[in-house]
Amino acid sequence: MIRALRLLALAGAAAILPAAAAPKCGEFTVAMIPDTQNYLDYTHQKSAGYPIDGVELFFAQMRYIAEHAKSAGGDIVFATHVGDVWQHYSAWTDPAHELRGFKSMPNSGSSEVAEGPREETRSFEIPNAIRGFEMLKGKLPFSVVPGNHDYDALWTDPAYPPNPERKDSLKIGLRHLGGLDGFRSAFSDQSEFFKGQPWYVDSHDGGADSAQIFTAGACRFLHIGLQFDAPDASLAWATRVIHRFPGVPTIVTTHKYLDRDGSRADTPALDQSILDARDNNPQMVWDEFISQNDQIFLVLSGHIGGQGYSVDRNLAGHQVHQMMADYQGRWQVAKDLGWKKASATLGDGWLRLLTFRLDGTRPSVRVRTWSTHYGQFSTDLAAYPGWYKSHDGMGKLADADYAARDDFSFDLSDFRARFGAQP
Repeated sequence: MIRALRLLALAGAAAILPAAAAPKCGEFTVAMIPDTQNYLDYTHQKSAGYPIDGVELFFAQMRYIAEHAKSAGGDIVFATHVGDVWQHYSAWTDPAHELRGFKSMPNSGSSEVAEGPREETRSFEIPNAIRGFEMLKGKLPFSVVPGNHDYDALWTDPAYPPNPERKDSLKIGLRHLGGLDGFRSAFSDQSEFFKGQPWYVDSHDGGADSAQIFTAGACRFLHIGLQFDAPDASLAWATRVIHRFPGVPTIVTTHKYLDRDGSRADTPALDQSILDARDNNPQMVWDEFISQNDQIFLVLSGHIGGQGYSVDRNLAGHQVHQMMADYQGRWQVAKDLGWKKASATLGDGWLRLLTFRLDGTRPSVRVRTWSTHYGQFSTDLAAYPGWYKSHDGMGKLADADYAARDDFSFDLSDFRARFGAQP
């Protein structure tokens, strides 16, 4: 079915209008929430001996977005979480994959999280995720997509076991994810957050994939959230949604998509598409969906520590801006408190603010990175490169070049031609 839908993908392109005829959007901001798994990790709380309650840093991010929402007098009109909301798994395998004949073996000891399911996922991490997003309820439209940590189960496929002799990521074997009961318990299409909301316009797989409409001035935008390694059925659904809203500028959020160098993040040990023909890795998502649909102009993702940005041209020859940000491995807050253990990663309160300026002759987006813990933008902290650039794999960059990865602007040079007329 998805093959047939591709033939329709370029339908509904916006008519070209002169700049003066374009609707006025006003200046507005979209909040991009990078991976929050370490804030919600039950081991990163005072009750577990940690020097700070990590969950309070998560709550501070949600509170900041709510307080700066358009409805509260600010300029944030939409928020999107890129996935990995919480940290741990809650099952060894899921029934749906077992029924399909998938086999499993224990994961190798690559991380504490991979050792097995935790009861605290359901008793602490998910309930606190819900508490955080309750701060956004009624304040603005928002999206949450499942990252790999938000699935119920993670297991190793016995056909691809760990191989200690290998030097690459296949050393731990090939793994698969399954089950979204925990995610749906918080963020299903029937949840308190989305049921009955006029801006929540469609969903698939119980809300694992979802679509929202948000407005800015006289302009409206479509947002599509896709689950991890989105299966064929998810991409077919997303294409149908785009066809429902022809000519509407579209943003896509998915958890694993871009790498630090701007390439697609196809990590073999985390690539479900090798094990399951229904799933699509980032390159496949580009080939099968993003490049085929000319309304998509921006893709947001997380998953890989650090930042990444690139621009590719879709099959219509138009620009697709792609951005990755993931700060959950940062641990300066814990260092400030004298914590020296390797498990000190939190994220330090950093999130991304994308400010759109579309009404002038040169439509653009300003990207800034703000810490709700430090109460400063990244470029306001002289210590910022020293704190993070080596950790992000950018130790060879000059401080100014590294800082520019978290504070930059990009032009939407073909935006007016593509979206000058909106329905």
